[in-house]
Amino acid sequence: MSDLVPLTGEPLALDLVNTRPALGDLLATPDDLRAWLVLQADRFPEARELAAATFTDADLVAVRAVREHVTRVVEHARHATPPPASDLEALNQAQRDAPAVSELAWNGAAVTATRRRTGSPAARLGAWLAEAAAGLLADPAVVKVRRCEADDCVLLFLPAHPRRRWCSATRCGNRTRVARHYQRHKTP
Repeated sequence: MSDLVPLTGEPLALDLVNTRPALGDLLATPDDLRAWLVLQADRFPEARELAAATFTDADLVAVRAVREHVTRVVEHARHATPPPASDLEALNQAQRDAPAVSELAWNGAAVTATRRRTGSPAARLGAWLAEAAAGLLADPAVVKVRRCEADDCVLLFLPAHPRRRWCSATRCGNRTRVARHYQRHKTP
């Protein structure tokens, strides 16, 4: 994976969008995709299983296509403007490509239900990511999604606190504060 560590901990759909920072692409290879999935291992039922899957370059292209559709729709949704119908349809199709079922099992004491998807690993991953996007996009809080205020950052976040300004206080926040301090204290 790139030297830049992916921002994680935002809604899964934003974590996906944020794999495309201002410089580079954190999903440049199938190995990058696998490494990102390891970071997301607890975010959806099949994440660990999918992280162990073998992804091809074609699979990577499909996941990146989902990311681009999510990126465009989130940008419209956060500004409360109508997103392109083609992007919505592509996200709907990604979910249809790997339908989800509640798989029933007996755990020794009770019946359990685990949501699983059918299809190839790439189709299942695309469907999980499209479903995560659907959840975020249908949430009224999507209009609160912000872009990091650091000059050289394009990452998005959903602030838990209304005064949050940066994608990460330790990443962009510190860098911005240090730059401001330097500007205030440099000699003329």
